[in-house]
Amino acid sequence: MAAEDRRNRNEQIKEALDPLDLRPRIDRYAREGLASVDPDDLNIRFRWWGLYTQRPASDGHFMLRVRIPGGALTADQLAAIGRLAQVHGRNLADVTDRQNIQLHWIVIEDVPAILDELDRIGLSSLQACGDTVRNVLGCPVAGVDAGEWFDATGDLLAVEARMARTKEFSNLPRKYKMSVSGCRHRCAQPEVNDLALVGHVHPDGRQGFDLLVGGGLSSSPRFADRLGVFVPRAEAPEVVAAVTAAYRDHGNRDKRTRARIKFLLAAWGPERFREVVERDYLGRRLEDGPEAPPSPEAHRDHVGVHRQLDGASYIGTSPLVGRTDGDTLVAVAELARELGGARVRLTTQQKLVVLDVPDERVTEAVARLDALDLPSSPSEFHRGAMACTGLTFCKLALVPTKEPAVELVRELEEAFPGFDAKVRVNVNGCPNSCARYQLSDIGLAGGESAGEGNYQLHLGGDLGEGLAFGHRVRERVPATDTGAVVRGLVAGYLAERQAGETLQSWLRRQPPETLAAMSKPATVGGA
Repeated sequence: MAAEDRRNRNEQIKEALDPLDLRPRIDRYAREGLASVDPDDLNIRFRWWGLYTQRPASDGHFMLRVRIPGGALTADQLAAIGRLAQVHGRNLADVTDRQNIQLHWIVIEDVPAILDELDRIGLSSLQACGDTVRNVLGCPVAGVDAGEWFDATGDLLAVEARMARTKEFSNLPRKYKMSVSGCRHRCAQPEVNDLALVGHVHPDGRQGFDLLVGGGLSSSPRFADRLGVFVPRAEAPEVVAAVTAAYRDHGNRDKRTRARIKFLLAAWGPERFREVVERDYLGRRLEDGPEAPPSPEAHRDHVGVHRQLDGASYIGTSPLVGRTDGDTLVAVAELARELGGARVRLTTQQKLVVLDVPDERVTEAVARLDALDLPSSPSEFHRGAMACTGLTFCKLALVPTKEPAVELVRELEEAFPGFDAKVRVNVNGCPNSCARYQLSDIGLAGGESAGEGNYQLHLGGDLGEGLAFGHRVRERVPATDTGAVVRGLVAGYLAERQAGETLQSWLRRQPPETLAAMSKPATVGGA
C-alpha cells in the first residue's frame, strides 16, 4: 500500500506541474474563456504569474502584479504600465510597499497581451506572487545617493538573475522575500525580510554585505537573525542561492502556516542554519564579519527634493496610500523624459521618485507633480500613511483599507493643521501585514478577534532606534471610532511631548494601560 502523502494540497499541485510551465495554458484559457480554467491553475499556479482572483472571485476579474526589481523603471516602462492600466485595468494602479505596481480588473482574455507587453519592455509578472522568490527590494536612490555605502544596483540585478525564472527555486515552501541594498538607512527593511543583504564596508576597506535571514511579519512577526558573516560583493549570488536552497530543502511543507523560513530559523537557530548552509550547500565556511551599522532612519521614504551625487536632484512624491491611475503614470513618465533623466523609482513606502532633475527644472517639476496629486511636500499625515489593497479587491481582507485611510488622513489634517512631527499610520485588511501595520506608530488591522468591520489597534512599531513590533492595545475598534481614536492619540502626544520628542519615543514611554485608556472613544470622542 502506498504511503500517505502528508504534504499539503498546495505542495501536491506544485509537484504535478511547475507553475513556470503555465504560459501555454494561459494562452489557451484566454482563447477559451474563464470557464475553461483548471481550478488548480486558477487558485494556485496563477500566482506565479502575478495573478490573483479579485473579490468577489465569481466575477472573473484578476489583480496582476508587475515585478520591478529594486523599484527601478525607465520612463518608457512606466508609460507602458500606465497604458496597460488604461486599456485593461479600468485606469487603476497601485504602488505597493514591495516596489511593485498592481493592476486591477484584469480579465483572462487580456492576460497574454499584457504579458507580451511586459516582456517587450523588459519587465514581467512572473514570480511576482506564489511560493517562490518574490520581487527583490533595493534602495530607490541607489546610484544617486551621496551618502550610500556603495551602489548595490549591480548586486541586486545579479541576485535577481541567479534566483528568478529558474526551476531551481520556483517551488519553495512558501513565499520568499529578499532585499539587497548598499544604503546606510536600511530603507529596504532588511530586518523583516526572509533574506537580506545589508551593504557596508569592512574595517579592512572591502565592500560587502551583512547577511540577515528569517525575518517576517504576518500573525507571527519575527526579526531576522544575523548569521555573523561578511559576504564580499562578488559572492552575493552564490551565498543567496545556498541559503535559499537550504530553505527549499528543509522548510516545512506539511503546514503552510509554519512554512516560512522564519520558522526554520526559530527552530534551528542561526548557528545551526549557518552550519548547514556551509556544509551542505556551499562546501566552505563563510567569512566571519562585523554587523552593519544600524540606522535611526529605517523608515526613510525619500519624499521631497534631495540633492543627488551628480549635482542634480531627485523628487520624491507621495501618492496617497499608493493609489494612483494609468493617466498619472503616463504623465509622470512624460515629465521624467522632459525634465529629468527618464528614470523613475518606486519606494518601499508606496512612494514614487523622479530622478535626475537639474536645478533649473526643479520648481517646474514640483508644480507639475503637485498638479498630478503627487505632492513632494505633503502633510505629515499624508506622507506617513500606508494601506494595503483591502476588502475592495483582496479575498483575505476582513476590512476596507484604502478609502478609510484616505478619510483618516483628511480628518487628521483638518484636526491638526500644521502638525510638525513624523507620524506613520498604516491600515491593513487582515493580519498578514502587507502594509506593515506592526512596524508603524499607529497600526489598524482587520483580525478575526476584532469581528466583522472592526480593526485591531497596534502602537509603537519601529525599525529604527526603537526596534520593536507594535503592541496591540485594543482588540476591537469599530470603524466608526477609528478617527476619534487616532485623534486622541495625536492630541495626547501634542499635549505631553517633551522638547524634540518624536511620536515614536512618546509612545514607547507610555504604559500600555495608559495607551489603552487614551484610545477609547469615550475618552477622546471630543478631541
